[in-house]
Amino acid sequence: MNKPSNKFSILPIFFIVLIDMIGIGLVIPILAPLLINPSNSILASSTSFATRTIILGLLLASYPLAQFFGAPILGALSDRYGRKKLLLVSLAGTLAGYILFAIAIINNQLWLLFVSRIIDGFTGGNITIVLSAIADISSPQEKVKRFGLIGMAFGLGVIIGPFIGGKLADSSIVSWFNYATPFWFAAILCFVNIIVLIINFKETLQIKKHSDISILTGFRHVKKAFSFLELRVLFIFVFMFTLGFSFYTQFFQVFLIEKFSYSESQIGTFFAFLGLCIALTQGLIVRPLAKKFCPEQIIPFTVLLLSIVIFLMLFPSKDSGIYFIAPFIAIFSGLTMPNNNALISNLTAPENQGEVLGINQSLQSLGLAIPALIAGFFSGIHYTLPIILSSMSLFIAWGIFMLFFRKQHKKPCHLNIKT
Repeated sequence: MNKPSNKFSILPIFFIVLIDMIGIGLVIPILAPLLINPSNSILASSTSFATRTIILGLLLASYPLAQFFGAPILGALSDRYGRKKLLLVSLAGTLAGYILFAIAIINNQLWLLFVSRIIDGFTGGNITIVLSAIADISSPQEKVKRFGLIGMAFGLGVIIGPFIGGKLADSSIVSWFNYATPFWFAAILCFVNIIVLIINFKETLQIKKHSDISILTGFRHVKKAFSFLELRVLFIFVFMFTLGFSFYTQFFQVFLIEKFSYSESQIGTFFAFLGLCIALTQGLIVRPLAKKFCPEQIIPFTVLLLSIVIFLMLFPSKDSGIYFIAPFIAIFSGLTMPNNNALISNLTAPENQGEVLGINQSLQSLGLAIPALIAGFFSGIHYTLPIILSSMSLFIAWGIFMLFFRKQHKKPCHLNIKT
């Protein structure tokens, strides 16, 4: 089944994701230095390194755990009431989260940091809704390219966001800059995003669906994920992939601080460089490959190679080495993610896009939360352990895809939507 092309809807979606990811990217260089550096007063100076990493892990986990409960509800509501209304709800929650986080930093209130992340996480289902909107207006052949375009917006946001965030927190640049400044800036960007959404976003939902909505929907999604014969193994693979990649992304800042004594400004510069590589991958590589290869043909190579290059991050003795490896991480992760989304979407009936992508988001939220909880403890033992766990988990994900999904689907290229 081919869906009518709606090119005019792609541009506002692109900018919504871009501005949203800039706001998220602003946060990346801040959290680890805020809690790991003893000179910051949000934790007592006598707090041990192990305790600091555990608290960091709990704070990182609070967002995806809240998203685990909230995103499925937003996804189901978007199937019922439309994508635009629920995107507004999501962005409003994000705006509140940024403002509360800035206030928490100014007043040294650790509990308010958690409250702000929980609010932001519970309403943070906007990516799921965006993917549903793209699925609404895209044929199966168009999805990888359009998901890749959203990935490019993601990459651009991760270039601009961390770089600006690291600099806005650096008081040596401007005397009144501090850890709260990036969050005030992110709140302004989020407000701009709401205005862009109201003015330019056209509703894409064509078939409304009324699904049961409950705070326990996330748990039901995990259970229901195993009831989809076509998607069961794929969901397990996505969970393991998210688990593995999150060990790297969430605690690599701690690795940079401990091994290379990086400041928040240097962390921001590194992740900006990584984001640049991701954006180039999405813009220059994903679309041409999508014309020649389907997701089932690309994913086995990218996931295996990603597990290898992340493990190689342990070996450079100078930070120039990690800058050499980073583009390969960007390429292999940048190719995997849009193909994962396209493969799931192509195996899903049109009227179930929001629900299934919501299930996928629930599994990804768990995949984000679990590493944060585990890595917080392991980092207290040694800062390299989360990187090792990342490589191992990605290798397991690759094995699941090869041994079960590829075996189950011997004929590649799922370009027909299953009912």
